[in-house]
Amino acid sequence: MLVDRDGARVRCRDDGRGWRNLAGDLSRFESLFTRVADPDVVPEAYLLRETIRSWRFYDQFRSDAAAPARMANVGTRTPVLHADGRDLPAALQTIRECGDGVALNAAIADAFPGAEVFVEPQSSGHFALRFCQHGLLRPLSAGELSDGTLRYLLWIAALLTPEPPSLMVLNEPENSLHPALLPALARLIAEASTRSQVWVVTHSERLIEALGRASDYRQMRLGKVLGRTELADQGSNVLNHATWRWPDTV
Repeated sequence: MLVDRDGARVRCRDDGRGWRNLAGDLSRFESLFTRVADPDVVPEAYLLRETIRSWRFYDQFRSDAAAPARMANVGTRTPVLHADGRDLPAALQTIRECGDGVALNAAIADAFPGAEVFVEPQSSGHFALRFCQHGLLRPLSAGELSDGTLRYLLWIAALLTPEPPSLMVLNEPENSLHPALLPALARLIAEASTRSQVWVVTHSERLIEALGRASDYRQMRLGKVLGRTELADQGSNVLNHATWRWPDTV
């Protein structure tokens, strides 16, 4: 397959004898995946597009008073948590019914010993979150949870998804979390990494240390040089060398 930027078109080989036009009049900022995705004509491009679409990026869950995760939502099967966490109760309930409910309970107990989280159906068809903890006289709603508690529950819902993606990227998951929760978060990430490739972007040395204790991971440190972000020790970095070896010629 060839992207001809001069003619703003995409061409592919036609049975090895020549070139065939697949799409024309592409804008210079447009990806070929927006125009070329026929599984019969270009199965490789189609497969790559669908693979990229399956990746998940979780960046800065909101935890303010008006955060979507604090609101009751419609109760429906939710195997994948929305990027803003709006369907948290439904996602947790789906894990209990269709995923690993034991791991869900263990993750809650790991961070909040003796606590219990359950989802309460409402007559309107919505789901509401309830958080019970020893010493509290009544369950707390999502709207009453601290920012850190809410964000930790969001990470549980995201990482214990019943439909794990091939790649999951977490941006600064330590934000708003009490330092005491970071070891539990690291163990949760380590558990998720057995089903998906997980990338964690963080500034927290405590989380990095906790990840080192919880899993076998590869660390890449970034630094700023003259306003430019670079990989530290790039001369010996793993990205400079292929992780595979071509077989010897027979």
